[in-house]
Amino acid sequence: MENKNYIKLLNEVKKQVISSNIKAVKSVNRELINMYWNIGELILERQNQFGWGKSIVTQLSKDLQKEFAKGKGFSSQNLWFMRQMVNEYSSANLLQPVRDLQIFRQFIEIKEFADNKIGSKNSVILFLKQLVTEIPWSHNIQIMTKIKNINERIFYLQATAGYGWSRNILLNQIKSNAYQRSLTENKQNNFAQTLPKHLAEQTSEAIKSSYYLDFLGVTSPISEQVLESKMIENIRDLLIELGYGFAYLGNQYKISLGNNNYFIDLLFYHRNLKCLVAIELKVGKFKPEYAGKLNFYLEVLDKTERLEHENQPIGILLCAEKDNIEVEYSLRTSNKPIGVAKYERIKELPKELKGKIPEKKELKKRFDK
Repeated sequence: MENKNYIKLLNEVKKQVISSNIKAVKSVNRELINMYWNIGELILERQNQFGWGKSIVTQLSKDLQKEFAKGKGFSSQNLWFMRQMVNEYSSANLLQPVRDLQIFRQFIEIKEFADNKIGSKNSVILFLKQLVTEIPWSHNIQIMTKIKNINERIFYLQATAGYGWSRNILLNQIKSNAYQRSLTENKQNNFAQTLPKHLAEQTSEAIKSSYYLDFLGVTSPISEQVLESKMIENIRDLLIELGYGFAYLGNQYKISLGNNNYFIDLLFYHRNLKCLVAIELKVGKFKPEYAGKLNFYLEVLDKTERLEHENQPIGILLCAEKDNIEVEYSLRTSNKPIGVAKYERIKELPKELKGKIPEKKELKKRFDK
C-alpha cells in the first residue's frame, strides 16, 4: 500500500504542473495576440502614410511565409484580420459606448495612465487590447466577423475568457443570442439581502434568470424524475449551460438531520464562489412553498456539509413557469441565498408543420435501409 503522505505530495505536485502549464499556454497566447496587434498596427499605419492598398498585404504575406517557414499565421487573410482588429478596436466611435460600461470603470480603477486622462482614447484602446489577448485568435476572428456592436463584442470576449468557452461553444452562444438574453434578464433572487455585497454581486453574475435545456431533446411535459435523469445523462452540456465554475457533486444528494433524511435534486460546487449550490427542479409553476423547502435544505447544508473555508451554500429553484411578484414576496421571507430561474425546452412543432417533417425514428429507418 502506498504511503498516504506520498500520494498527497504527488497530487499537490501534479496540481502545480497543471497550473503552470495553463499559465504558460495563456502567456503564449497573450504574446501571440500582442504580436498580431502590433503587426496590424504597422500595416494600418503604413497604408495610411503611403497610400498603399491591398497588394502590399499580399506581398508582405509572401515574404513573411518565405522568411518564416512555419509562419502559418502570416496568410494574407490573417494579416487582414490583424489590421481589422486594430482598425476596429481603435475607432473613435467606440469611446463613449465603452466608457459607459461598468467593466471599463472597474478596469480604469486599477490602472494608472501616463496621461492621467481616465476614459481617454488610449485607455479605451488599452482596455480592448487586454480583452482580445485573453482569448485564442480563432475566437477573436469569430467575434469580429459575426458581431459588429462593440458592447456585444465585449460581452463575448469577457464571457469566453471567464468561462473558458471552446470555439464551438462560443458559436452556439452567439447563435442562441446570449448577449440579447443577458440584456432582458430579470433576475430574481435575494442575494443582496443574504450575502455580503461583494459576494452578492459575484453570485448574481454567476446565476442566470433562465436556462436553455434544448440539448435534453424534451419536446413535451415530463416528470421531475425524468427531467433530472436527462440532465445527468447530459451532464457535460448541463455544466456548459450553467456556466463556468460549476462542478457536479451528485443527484438526489442525501443530507441528514437527526433521524431524518432529505434528498436534494442536484448538488454542485462553484469554484469561484467557493460554495455549494443546491438545485431543486420543478416541472410546473413556481409555488411559495418551494422556496421554504429549499431554504430548509440550505440551512441543513450550511450546518452539516459546509467546510470551514467555504461560503454559505446558495440555492436555485429551476421552474417551468414563475410569477415574478409571487417570487419576489416569497424570497423576502427566506434568510438563505436563493435564486429562482426558468428553464426552456424545445417547443413542439407548429400544428401546420406536424406530419410534414419526418420524426427521428422515421429518419433513422430511412437511413438504415
